Amino acid sequence: MAIVNGAAGGGLIVSFGEMLIDFVPTESGVSLAEATAFLKAPGGAPANVAIAVTRLGRRSAFVGKLGDDEFGRMLAAILRDNGVSDAGVVFDSGARTALAFVTLRADGEREFMFYRNPSADMLLTEAELNVDLIRKASIFHYGSISLISEPCRSAHLKAMELAKNAGALMSFDPNLRLMLWPSPEEARKQILSIWNQADIAKVSEVELAFLTGHDSVEDEVAMELWHPNLKLLLVTLGDQGCKYYTKDFRGLVGSFAIEQVDSTGAGDAFVGGLLRGIEEDRSALQASSHLKAIAAQEFSLPL
Repeated sequence: MAIVNGAAGGGLIVSFGEMLIDFVPTESGVSLAEATAFLKAPGGAPANVAIAVTRLGRRSAFVGKLGDDEFGRMLAAILRDNGVSDAGVVFDSGARTALAFVTLRADGEREFMFYRNPSADMLLTEAELNVDLIRKASIFHYGSISLISEPCRSAHLKAMELAKNAGALMSFDPNLRLMLWPSPEEARKQILSIWNQADIAKVSEVELAFLTGHDSVEDEVAMELWHPNLKLLLVTLGDQGCKYYTKDFRGLVGSFAIEQVDSTGAGDAFVGGLLRGIEEDRSALQASSHLKAIAAQEFSLPL
């Protein structure tokens, strides 16, 4: 499929990883067990990022595997309808599209239940990668869920190698979902195994604590994740905004005061907007005022 539907020119932002169906309760503030009915919605952090990018006027593509079923075909159509190239999408006739049940409980905590044993996204192989598409990426974005098991882990590592060798800016959002990993230790090991390849890395305050072992968002803790290849490290702080770090400057962007309805996908929307801004103005990585303006804008833009 060609890239699309009136999106602006410029570089291509390619997202790699999972796309799935989220089932969301029709009533708010209940646990999954208490919910009486659910609505289906598209989900999966890398796919969310790709859609955010095109809704904000840039070109994006998604690379991943879906089940050759009604849900998989629906998700591919949603990508196309949102201007995202699905040239990197393949289908598996022997595995289903992943499902996730997601709710925001009355105590404000999100609750997840996943059905993927194995789901199609876990079965993507190196041979199924759209090499030409990946090599066209100006920014290559990925998470960590695709590192959990083979063969997708090897496909993930190969895709990163292809993109990096072609000159792409590498963007990593771990999007930690501990219930999917065999153990916390394995999650930490795999996330850190590719950490030093990222040019841009974004973590939440919970992920910062998980990766560093320190329950703190002080600068010296965040800088434990710094490595010489990084151009930008971001730590999102919910309603407190976002901290940013480069080799030359650091700062904090506050968030806008709103009534929170559901934070699911908020980090993905932020990352999509941030990558859109960086693709439009690479000088933001060297200029504090430019970077702060981009981050502040992404806290205010509805998708």
